[in-house]
Amino acid sequence: MFVGNFLSLATTLATRLADHQRPLVFDEVISQVPHGNIVDLGYARYLGNQTVSWPNTVAYLGVPYAEPPLGDLRFRAPVPLNTARVAEESQGKVLDATFYPEACIQGAMGSTDAGGAGSEDCLKVNIYAPAGAQEGAKLPVLVYIHEGAYVWGNPASWPYEHWVEQSPNVIIVSTYYRLDGFGFLSTPEFSTGELGDLNAGFLDQIEALRWVQKYISKFGGDPEKVTINGISAGAASTELHLVANTGEADLFRGVIAQSVYRTPVPMPEQQQKLFDAFTDKAGCGSGDLATKMACMRAASVSTLAIAQDYVSRALTGYRAFHPVVDEKVIPDYPTRLIQKGLFRKVPLIVGATTNEMDTDGLSLPAHARRYFPSLSDENIKRLQEAYPRSEFPSEDAWRQTICTSYSFSCARSTMASEWDKAGVNTWTYRYNQPDPALGEGVLHSAELNKMFRGVHIGLNGTYTFSKQTPSEVAFSQELIAYWLSFARTLDPNTHKLDRAPVWPAYSVDKRDRIVLQEAPVGSDVGAVSGSYLEIESETDAQRCSLMASMVDEMQN
Repeated sequence: MFVGNFLSLATTLATRLADHQRPLVFDEVISQVPHGNIVDLGYARYLGNQTVSWPNTVAYLGVPYAEPPLGDLRFRAPVPLNTARVAEESQGKVLDATFYPEACIQGAMGSTDAGGAGSEDCLKVNIYAPAGAQEGAKLPVLVYIHEGAYVWGNPASWPYEHWVEQSPNVIIVSTYYRLDGFGFLSTPEFSTGELGDLNAGFLDQIEALRWVQKYISKFGGDPEKVTINGISAGAASTELHLVANTGEADLFRGVIAQSVYRTPVPMPEQQQKLFDAFTDKAGCGSGDLATKMACMRAASVSTLAIAQDYVSRALTGYRAFHPVVDEKVIPDYPTRLIQKGLFRKVPLIVGATTNEMDTDGLSLPAHARRYFPSLSDENIKRLQEAYPRSEFPSEDAWRQTICTSYSFSCARSTMASEWDKAGVNTWTYRYNQPDPALGEGVLHSAELNKMFRGVHIGLNGTYTFSKQTPSEVAFSQELIAYWLSFARTLDPNTHKLDRAPVWPAYSVDKRDRIVLQEAPVGSDVGAVSGSYLEIESETDAQRCSLMASMVDEMQN
């Protein structure tokens, strides 16, 4: 695959492609495109998008990696892409990959909005490659698994052209996977795979990684140098990939896990009430499972979207469509598997934001029980005793610290400790730069705003970008350099920016970590870093060890 100079296209075309819009007359456009922006996968050729704004990057957007999960394939494991079908349907024509596809069907972000936007035909990837990349270049690959509580998320919200522009020696892939009830409908009767499959949305991610193994070399990537990265549910997904039984050689060699979502990974029977409520609300609650599933597969997308929003207003616990322990691909709770040493021994970056989240106005016992429905009164009491109220300046600070720990940040300590015990390199961080749009403090997913051009996530897959200040741009570049250095060499320090501090590896003896934040106001932008090193406290480590011991009840 040779990537030529796309800038010779007409200005009007470049303008449309800059916004990732479909060209008005695609066949006429193709005749003007240098063949270098067309990748040949053997079964089909795809036109990539190169713009005036990002001249050193070609983005191939919405390339399918599996069969559309429609009709009888709804609620089933993904079917590998039928390349013969794609070849026949394309009839030798170049396929347009210059605009973002529709995201997977979205769920509601809260009790005051509705989901439903998107498409079922969404099993696709976006590939960002350096202009000039050729097959055989063997560039390292970063695969991004998006966040959104397994309920929402649109990869178009997190574009990567500026990452490749900064470091034109990597390939970046972002993947779409089925969400909410479409991706994570569960009942024990699915265990046979006859009428449906558990964890379809997670299996989508695995299928995407398999597609990357087969075809990323065509874009200049090296399938033996894949790092997976995610935030929140995407980070929890990376944790699941670390312990999953995929029945094949490793699909990746490194992991970056940002704010691992410690939601329960329940047993299928604990999701039965949600299954019953969903099928009933969709008008499919009568008869045996075969009858119910035939009805669910015949139902319209809008019917199912309305039903899933109605029955699943919680984002955690058992009133949410999430991965489950299927005893096949996900054999047990990830924390327990990690504690037993049953995880892929690959280098790891893992971290969390300073404040993550609060209890939404609930008392601590009420929120802890909503988050972890099987958590006993005894263990709730142990949690409260581990965080004496007298050590905190206010009730709010006390609640937020405990909530932050059990919902996200203790995954950092648990995973890093077990990695170090296994002799595998790991680096930990605390992200400490607020996104004021999220509220006070450094709340969950605050880093998205800096890493992705000032993005703010809206409802139903929508998003906006805000102009970044020079200081924000400099900080973004610092973060990207650490992340891509790890993707390239499995060490965040090898290609860090000169101004950035050396990031020491974590050990249970020293517990070093980096605090990531902008340079102080008035600093020489581009010359000074605001990031610094700190030590995880022994108290915090012990508290997280306590939470890890509650794995049977927390189920994460």
